[in-house]
Amino acid sequence: MASDQFSETELERYARHIVLRELGGPGQKRLKKARVLVIGAGGLGAPALQYLAAAGVGTIGVIDDDVVENANLQRQVIHRDTDIGIPKVFSAQQAMESQNPNVVVRPYHRRLTEEIASDLFDEYDLILDGTDNFETRYLANRTAVARGKPLISGALSQWEGQLSVFSPAESGPCYQCIFPEAPAAGLAPSCAEAGVIGPLPGVVGSMMAVEAIKVTTGAGQPLVGEMLIYDALYGESRKITLSKRADCPICAAATT
Repeated sequence: MASDQFSETELERYARHIVLRELGGPGQKRLKKARVLVIGAGGLGAPALQYLAAAGVGTIGVIDDDVVENANLQRQVIHRDTDIGIPKVFSAQQAMESQNPNVVVRPYHRRLTEEIASDLFDEYDLILDGTDNFETRYLANRTAVARGKPLISGALSQWEGQLSVFSPAESGPCYQCIFPEAPAAGLAPSCAEAGVIGPLPGVVGSMMAVEAIKVTTGAGQPLVGEMLIYDALYGESRKITLSKRADCPICAAATT
């Protein structure tokens, strides 16, 4: 069990956090105690994992069944050329522990499935979903709602990214309120099919890490009931309001 106390090295490392009025020492201590699970160690997971580790989140889980491929390296910057062929969770773990030996990284080299999701989510305070398929997104949402965990979800396509914090326990909508069903085949092509500009996952994944810090520490106003959309091609950002669906099959009954 990690100590709640900070070493001199940690105090120096997190000094820029501690002087922030919205975080301070209490906020940094909340980060140290926090347990965050990241689904996916790819485009969105890579920067989110790096910044969560750098920020001093005490325990970080990462689940992914994929291995590092050459085509990943244009955007998944937590992995290196020498990591090709290695499971992404172990490549990410090595990078995170090298960057900050004060955090605990728990790698799960497997796919998130219905059989393991509930027990796994129970071990964490907060879930980040950086996956690129609707089956896993819906599973993560169902499980997060059922277990009462906030879910930070990001998505990418070509030059555009979006993110939101889904937290029905705080009167916000869940993911399935906004996306009731998966789009028909071909309407939401993957990054492999449609392409994605390399730095975009870094922008959106870093924003997901910021939201995780806000949710954990109580700083500011997390994107609950809102979606932030970033258009990299034209350098524009906008927010839209999201509403709960009274007839949502996932969160309506769970939060009444």
